[in-house]
Amino acid sequence: MPRWIRSGELWQLAPSTPPPRAGEPSPSNARALLEFIGGSYLAASPQLSYRRLLEALAGLGWWIHAWSYVPGFDHQQQANQAWRGFRALRQQQDQQLGQPALVLRLGHSLGCKLHLLAPDGGRASALVALSFNNFSAERSVPLLAEMGQQFGFRSEFSPSPAATLLQVQQAYLQPRNLLVRFDADRIDQSARLLDSLRGRANDQSQLVELPGDHLSPASGGLRRQLLGRWADDPARSQRITDLAGLINRWARRG
Repeated sequence: MPRWIRSGELWQLAPSTPPPRAGEPSPSNARALLEFIGGSYLAASPQLSYRRLLEALAGLGWWIHAWSYVPGFDHQQQANQAWRGFRALRQQQDQQLGQPALVLRLGHSLGCKLHLLAPDGGRASALVALSFNNFSAERSVPLLAEMGQQFGFRSEFSPSPAATLLQVQQAYLQPRNLLVRFDADRIDQSARLLDSLRGRANDQSQLVELPGDHLSPASGGLRRQLLGRWADDPARSQRITDLAGLINRWARRG
């Protein structure tokens, strides 16, 4: 059973494959680190709500750092907070394990936006953005937006959707980005993000479409844990396995 360890706002999981042998630093077996931010309220307990995907990636040799948070209106502040948390834990592990050969940022929905707003401009090895979502507060949480207008507190996300895409085009530096859209996802905005990314010089971003919906990356396998293998959805389980394989292959090709 994989052993998740909590460190402040971050959950970490060691790879479940054997460590690389000394003198073999190739990308296929050197230490690789994945920094994950989930979407909306699923991200409060990423070690549970994204358990299957993250544990599948750990099974492919990745160290997992997953940020736990509750979304607010100030997305830039939360992006900064996540980035500082990831950096601190990474530096702590570097002293014990050495620097990773790969640092992949992985986001789902709102988590993609927070990675894109990181104050270092995306200075990792690459980014994988699953089901990018950049809606306004009015569309995402209309009741809160209405209350904000009524009582005078912030009622729009900062930066706004338009400002986010402009900031990506002007300040985001990472050329290697894999955008994943699911064919039954009605709130995906990956195409708009791709337009902004491709407006930069030397961009290498690409978009792929897979079967599934907006929640395809999120699964804790709870029904299987409670009711047994017969209650599991084999198609959904296979989609997560396939997604983990795609992420792993694409990231290590760089």
